[in-house]
Amino acid sequence: MNISVLTEEDLQAFKHSMIEEFEMVLKKHIEKVNKEPELVLLKSHQVQRMLAISPGTLQNMRTNGTLPFSKVGGITYYIKDDILKIIQDNKRND
Repeated sequence: MNISVLTEEDLQAFKHSMIEEFEMVLKKHIEKVNKEPELVLLKSHQVQRMLAISPGTLQNMRTNGTLPFSKVGGITYYIKDDILKIIQDNKRND
């Protein structure tokens, strides 16, 4: 049976090694998160407030294909960037 004795220096080296490895994993995670665009989902009432429209107008925009949406579990979701694009596309210089 082999018995190993760990010194304080061994523990310090192990600690530094673990910290370096953790920092590397964290850095990779941060880089991945920064590369992915942020997906912000809005519910119908939020879109209505954002565009200052009624529920009926919002329904018409969904029906005629003006506004893309997804329905999950009975809740309708919209991607915020899609709403901002509609606002930008309808921008006028009157």
